[in-house]
Amino acid sequence: MRRRQFATLGATGAALIAFPQNSRAQQPQTLPRIGWLWPGHSAGNPQEVAGFRQGLKELGYEDHQNIIIDYRFGEGTYDHLTGLAAELVQLRPDMLVAIGPAAINAMNDKSGSIPIVSLSGDPVAAGFVASLARPGGNITGVSMMQGAEGLTGKRIELLKDALPTATRIGMMFNPDMPDAVASIGQAQQVASRRGLVLVQAPVKQVIEIDAAITTLARERVDAVHVEPGSPVTGYQREIATFLLRHRIPAVSELRLLIEAGGLFSYGPNIFEATRRMAYFADRILKGAKPADLPVEQATRLELVVNLRTAKLLNIELPPILLARADEVIE
Repeated sequence: MRRRQFATLGATGAALIAFPQNSRAQQPQTLPRIGWLWPGHSAGNPQEVAGFRQGLKELGYEDHQNIIIDYRFGEGTYDHLTGLAAELVQLRPDMLVAIGPAAINAMNDKSGSIPIVSLSGDPVAAGFVASLARPGGNITGVSMMQGAEGLTGKRIELLKDALPTATRIGMMFNPDMPDAVASIGQAQQVASRRGLVLVQAPVKQVIEIDAAITTLARERVDAVHVEPGSPVTGYQREIATFLLRHRIPAVSELRLLIEAGGLFSYGPNIFEATRRMAYFADRILKGAKPADLPVEQATRLELVVNLRTAKLLNIELPPILLARADEVIE
C-alpha cells in the first residue's frame, strides 16, 4: 500500500545472465565505456541498477547503442571486489561507477586516474574526497550522509517511538567500515536521551553473523539496528530471516532487509540516489573532472514499514508512524 507516490522504478561474482557482458569486438571503439561495480546481487532488477539506467536514459544514453556499460556484481562476496575491479580497469573504461565503500576502495586501488562516480555514506570521513564542495582527486558522486545528526540517530528515535517499552537495542555493525564510529556515536546520543541501553554486535565477516544474532537474542534485546556495509549488505535476506526466527524486530537503512522481514527502514531512496549518479557520469563523459564536481547529498528519504512483520511479532505500531510511511508492506 503506497502512502505517497514516489519513484520506483559466484565464484567470479560477475553478472553474466541478467546483465550480459560486452566486448570491444562487438561495439565500435569510439563508444564511451563505463565500468560499474556493486557488492550486491545481480538477480532481478536491483534499484541500484534501475536508478542508474533510468538516469542515463533521461540523459539520452542507451546501453549497446551510444554507450557501453560493463556490470560486475560481488554477489554478496566482498572478497571478489578487488578482482572484479581489476577486470573492469583492464577494459580501459572512460569512467567507473562504484556503489558502497567496499566497491569504492576496490576501484580506487586499481583505477589509477580513471574518474570514479561513487555512492557512499560519508565520503569525507572515509577519505574518498577532501570535502563535499571540493572533492579533489578522481572521485565524486552522491553521499547518503544526512547532516551532523545522521540517520542512525533518527532511526533509533523512530524505533523508540514504535516500541515505547523497549529498553535494550542491539547494534549490528562492522567496526572497520568508515562510517561505523560516527553511527555508533549518533545512536549512543539518542540512547542516553531516551533511556536505552545499546548492545553492540560487531560483525566483520560473514561467518560472524549467526553468532552475533545469537548473542543479541541471549542479551534479550527488544530490537536490532542493522548498519549497512560489508558483510551485511550482501546478506540482508538471511539476516532478516534469522532475526525473525528469534522474534527480534530489525530496523535499518536497508530497504531489502525490511522487505525480507525487518520492521522498518528509513533512509535515502536508492533508486533516486543512483539515478542522480547518471548526472555525474554525463558530466564526466563530456569532459568535466571529478575534482571540480561537488559531491551531492541524497535528499529524498523514505520510510518503509513492514506491517506483516509487525503483526507476526504482535507489535502494534503507532498510527502516526504508519501515517508517515511512504510505503507499508502488508
